Amino acid sequence: MKVRAFILIQTEIGFSAPVAKQCQELQNTVSVDQVTGPYDVIVIVECSSIEELGMEVVAQIQMIQGVTRTLTCPSVHLIKNLAIAD
Repeated sequence: MKVRAFILIQTEIGFSAPVAKQCQELQNTVSVDQVTGPYDVIVIVECSSIEELGMEVVAQIQMIQGVTRTLTCPSVHLIKNLAIAD
């Protein structure tokens, strides 16, 4: 069973779009959204384990230029997965 997580990202001013673009390139990325509010980008990832989530995915995101803070929220129960058309 895959581990699904929402990673909320704060960026430096002017870095929201470049950070979102780089997050798209990560192997485990399911979705990337630029948002308003206290966070600038929300990334949904699916990993094979919580260890992979922490050691690979979150660590990679934290190394992206312009990222100032991340908050990782692992999903505990998926109620319904609605496919969103591009």
